[in-house]
Amino acid sequence: MLKTDYSPLLESFKFANGIELKNRVVMAPMTNFSSNEDGTVSKPEVEYYIRRSKGVGMVITACVYVSRGGKGFPGEFGADHDGLIPSLRELADAIKGEGAKAVLQIFHGGRQCPPAQLPDGQTVSASNVPSELPGGGHGPVPRALTEDEITAIIADFGEATRRAIEAGFDGVEIHGANGYLLQQFFSPHSNIREDRWGGDLQRRLAFPLAVLRSVKDAVKQHAEGAFLVGYRFSPEEPETPGITMAETFTLIDALAEEGLDYVHASLRELWSLPHRGTDDSRPRIEQIVDRAGGRVPVIGVGSLYTADDALKSLDTGISLVALGRPLLIEPDWVQKVAEGRESEIETELDPSAQAELVIPDPLWGALLHTPGWLPLKQ
Repeated sequence: MLKTDYSPLLESFKFANGIELKNRVVMAPMTNFSSNEDGTVSKPEVEYYIRRSKGVGMVITACVYVSRGGKGFPGEFGADHDGLIPSLRELADAIKGEGAKAVLQIFHGGRQCPPAQLPDGQTVSASNVPSELPGGGHGPVPRALTEDEITAIIADFGEATRRAIEAGFDGVEIHGANGYLLQQFFSPHSNIREDRWGGDLQRRLAFPLAVLRSVKDAVKQHAEGAFLVGYRFSPEEPETPGITMAETFTLIDALAEEGLDYVHASLRELWSLPHRGTDDSRPRIEQIVDRAGGRVPVIGVGSLYTADDALKSLDTGISLVALGRPLLIEPDWVQKVAEGRESEIETELDPSAQAELVIPDPLWGALLHTPGWLPLKQ
């Protein structure tokens, strides 16, 4: 029997374009390292998504590269050529077959790509500025993209969107977070260009907005019905100079003005506090929701393991609650809440439960050997 306390999580949600979710819980995008070498989705990967698509209202997939030179991970699936459409369709059908909406996250890794994953071994970015690594080191020095290459990558995002439409997805999410290429153009740390693609804040917005327009044009041209377009962003960067909350507010304003279906704030801890660029001491997510100002729905994410955590998150004003790591540990999270069994939700990964959790080997290895990534059962 459903406890009414948690009913807000299970209410349906309708986007402005008419697409309706059966509840307000979303599977967050998570890299799983489990695709085939040719960029197709593997069978274990499909099974992994099926296991997690039964309860949630919407699934946002792991990111797919829109250009072969933007592959960010080993075992990442692609959307960079039409030959991958049947594979993408298999995944979309699998997710939708369980009752969830299917959204494909599209991205280019830029300077974050491992050189070994790239055809020519050369990372690219807005400028030839390497990433800063924990402990004081640096990543590989990227090559600054040319004007023609920038234009081509913008077009690639549109083409990947067309493929998502043809494959039957319900939407795409533009990945502008976690230090990847769109964030590299927006960041004063990684973008020191002096042309129309960089320099001041407005010119650093040019690439993300051009990508959004390319995606929206593809939707207008190819989608026959409603199709979601979202944008994921990271609110701040630790580097100096780096993205501040004030600059993030400008990004939210620009995205809302262009028009899109939602923004998705990438946070490891939903309640984390701002570092700079605002005098407001409230959690970043509350300030993001305020800035969105009802113009665009906000998805919140970040260590919401229990039903109480997720319910409390709605107090920030977010429209949808995204669960990433909690759904790795507990694929039946939504069902348990719906059945009044929220006290049975697992919040620590059981190292002996791989088969039951339907987690592919590469992802399972990463979960067990990345210290602090997931709470582990002792």
